[in-house]
Amino acid sequence: MSLNVMNCTRCGKLCVRTVSEICPACMKELEVQYESCLHYLRENRGITLQELSDATGVSVKQIIRFIREGRISMVNAPNLTYPCEVCGTPIREQAICPSCRQRLMNDFNQAQQDEKRKDEAKQQQEGVSYQIKDRLRERNK
Repeated sequence: MSLNVMNCTRCGKLCVRTVSEICPACMKELEVQYESCLHYLRENRGITLQELSDATGVSVKQIIRFIREGRISMVNAPNLTYPCEVCGTPIREQAICPSCRQRLMNDFNQAQQDEKRKDEAKQQQEGVSYQIKDRLRERNK
């Protein structure tokens, strides 16, 4: 028989396991933070991420989490951007900027091509060794 308890990933307190990984108290605190961010954004549409954080007391990291979860819309907030996870360039969508995404795709494609070349070289080398073995067998007959 297993106990349905866990440690809250936010505060570390022991609580009953739920769908989320945080306790009800932390969940309530996050909702209050979300509401304060939402209210402040409605009143001040042209603010930046840092200004929103300073005004509401909510960490930049948590505001970015709200944005990525789709809870805070950036449609009516033209100056609201967050840093790319790779290079830090200000972006308004996804986790990494288009140039880093392109570089990542190029690196991935290059790695695939390198792997394909290695496989082809290995198959070609194995084919050559079989041909040499076959020729030696024919000479010995």
